[in-house]
Amino acid sequence: MLFWHVPAPNEAMLISGSKRQTQDTQFRIVTGHGSFVVPVKQKARMLSLALREAEITEDCVTQQGIRLNVRAVAVFKVGDDAVSIANAARRFLSEQDQMEELAGRIFAGHLRSIIGGLTVEQIIRERNRVSQEVIAGSHGEMEKLGIVVDALQIQEIDDATGYINNLAAPHAAAVASQARIAQARADQEAAEREQQAAALKAEYERDTAIKRAGFLAETEQYNARAAQAGPLAQATASQEVIEEQTALAERQAGLAAQRLEAEVRRPADAEAYRQRTLAEAARDRAKFQADGNAYTERTLAQAQADANTARAASLRDGNQELIAANRIVENLPALADAAARGMKGANLTVLNGTNGVNEMAAGVVGQGLAILHSLQRSASAGKPAVDAKPAPRITDSS
Repeated sequence: MLFWHVPAPNEAMLISGSKRQTQDTQFRIVTGHGSFVVPVKQKARMLSLALREAEITEDCVTQQGIRLNVRAVAVFKVGDDAVSIANAARRFLSEQDQMEELAGRIFAGHLRSIIGGLTVEQIIRERNRVSQEVIAGSHGEMEKLGIVVDALQIQEIDDATGYINNLAAPHAAAVASQARIAQARADQEAAEREQQAAALKAEYERDTAIKRAGFLAETEQYNARAAQAGPLAQATASQEVIEEQTALAERQAGLAAQRLEAEVRRPADAEAYRQRTLAEAARDRAKFQADGNAYTERTLAQAQADANTARAASLRDGNQELIAANRIVENLPALADAAARGMKGANLTVLNGTNGVNEMAAGVVGQGLAILHSLQRSASAGKPAVDAKPAPRITDSS
């Protein structure tokens, strides 16, 4: 509407000419809402409540007499309460653009006053203290002007005499020394690390070279084995053939040995055994014949001796039977000799060896002696002689 005015959020509307006054002022203050302004009868003006900035550059002298050029920045605004708005409206409503300059002069005066009571070292180390003291010193004046200070910061301190530089020289030298020491340590550590890295690199290269050589050796070995695989397989096959041929030759030799054993050696051993057995049989037969002949001769000699004795006795007594027996006894050697000659050329089967031959010879002679004994018993008893046993039968094995 034409007569309805609304202030901005950062503005305060001052209405003069109204009879209704809620504040102890000659005008009405409206913020945050609109109001109806009667034309001709009432008049409305706007006061900015926005944030403002004042730059301060001032030559100051410290307690030590050192001249310093201080630059600072102050941030302020008109207070939001009705009293501050009324105070600022009465003083700056028509000169709002000059509010920064006016406030900056006030801050500069208090800044010179505060720095004059401090040393350079305190100003350098306690800048926040300087700012707080400037704000506290200007608080009463700013309150009368309706201004609220939000912040004041000292940006830079220049020293034309070189005091600050000289003050910082020992520290700068110490810092530079420490910096050089730190740089030397850093260079030393870097050199050590480079040496360690170089050693590790050399060790890695050595290990890599060793492994590469091992891999190359294995590769060459595998290549050599692959190249020798064909000849080696052929040699292995040839060796297997030779082994099979050798085994075959051994089996053939064994077979020939077995054949020789069966066809030559065993028949030869059998023939030798046969010849040896025949020779032993011939030897035993000759021995048996010799023993039989000796025994026969001994028996005949004994019989002849007994016969001579008996004949002598019978001749003495005149026994005719004994005389006849004497004749038989006289012919007994001839009979035994004939029996011995018959056994000499005969092929006999003797079962008991020498004993068998002796028994046979004894049988022949024994029959003759039995006849003699029978005659002797008959002669002595006056009885006829008993028949003699038949001679043993000699079997010819041929």
